[in-house]
Amino acid sequence: MDGKPKTPVNPAWRKPPGEGSLNEVHRSILIPVTASFWRKLFAFSGPGFLIAVGYMDPGNWATDLQGGAQFGYSLLAVVMISNLMAILLQHLSIKLGIATGRDLAQACRDHYSTPTVWFLWLGCEIAIAACDLAEVVGSAIALQLLFGIPLVGGCIITAADVLAVLFLQNKGFRYIEALVIMLIATIAVCFAAELVWSKPSYLGMLLGFVPSAKLITNPDMLYISIGIIGATVMPHNLYLHSSIVQTRKFEQNSAGRGEAIKFATIDSTLALMFALLINGAILALAAAAFHWSGHQNVAAIQDAYKLLTPILGVGGASILFAVALLASAQNSTLTGTLAGQVVMEGFVNLRLRPSVRRMITRLIAIVPAVVVIGYCGESKTTQLLVASQVVLSMQLGFAVWPLMRFTGEKAKMGEFANPRWLKILGWTTTLVIIILNLKLLFDTFMPVAVLKLVYGHLGLTVPN
Repeated sequence: MDGKPKTPVNPAWRKPPGEGSLNEVHRSILIPVTASFWRKLFAFSGPGFLIAVGYMDPGNWATDLQGGAQFGYSLLAVVMISNLMAILLQHLSIKLGIATGRDLAQACRDHYSTPTVWFLWLGCEIAIAACDLAEVVGSAIALQLLFGIPLVGGCIITAADVLAVLFLQNKGFRYIEALVIMLIATIAVCFAAELVWSKPSYLGMLLGFVPSAKLITNPDMLYISIGIIGATVMPHNLYLHSSIVQTRKFEQNSAGRGEAIKFATIDSTLALMFALLINGAILALAAAAFHWSGHQNVAAIQDAYKLLTPILGVGGASILFAVALLASAQNSTLTGTLAGQVVMEGFVNLRLRPSVRRMITRLIAIVPAVVVIGYCGESKTTQLLVASQVVLSMQLGFAVWPLMRFTGEKAKMGEFANPRWLKILGWTTTLVIIILNLKLLFDTFMPVAVLKLVYGHLGLTVPN
């Protein structure tokens, strides 16, 4: 069987398919045809954990900490709902990549007009830069907390991770997956210990997963809930997942593609459920440590670090918190690099050397971080993290909409097109995400006078 997939010319696309996505690792991992279920699952496992990284990056930490500190375990339901949305959207991303042989960026290039493609590409590049900004700031905060390095110096040090990424890409894609899983395991061990020390109410945690009407009727709770959803569903993950599922060399026929979708979805779902546990642990830790101890206003990562050891009475609590933050930020840089490559090559077929591509992306993130921290002071790091999530929210609809459109067209997807029930569920999820993110943007950018006028007319209080 040839190493390249035999993708026939499909008149449903404006352009024929180009080179394989992430061509240097495209179909580089052999799938044993006659192996058992568990051996095949192991062969397909890995991409889901790369995607799960985006659901536990430093941008999520700020919203989870704030939600747990202010409202206890109540927002665990929102963490769960946003995770279920992510599982659905990542499944659709898997289907697109496997059924069409295109990643989402390539699909947009082959479907839309050139001006639309360039608009989508520039928006996605801005979103990836914003995500990278959160990773730079998160790494810098962790280095400061652990080693006392000034934040500006920590931002500059993060540029060195380009060497690790390039080394792993040259060794093989499985090495990148192994490192990501190792770092995720580090985060999990750290928060498992933190949860044991914080002695949370397990009944309270279980009840927190039950949605309450207060999530809608309480404006402040609704505001943070929108932030959690906005910080959880990452647009660049949809592009990345549709690409890296094609690193597996599965059979290029209907049965082979169906099997690939099944195993890749199992891998993705298990990894995202693990991410749910991590995000839930962050929120539960904030609830147990801060909500009932008079520290409901904790929102900054640095404040949480300073308070954990004295509140929990365990000397290593703050250190483990910072170690988990560093692992989370460094993990995100790996997937951010790959997503940047997928987007640039897929939308405009611009292929740069990985070292050049990585350094451009890293400088775009480092420069604003250094400028803001150097000019405004280190107290503005939380605002930087929030700003990065707002930018991601602005891009999200432009990724979800074409994904739903492409996977719903039988002419493009063939037998793997979304059935009616999945179309209804997917479009409902898409509209909910877009509406909530539009509200988040409205609350972020509108003047206070306008917010008071609008919310007052609706009989609601302005969220803090």
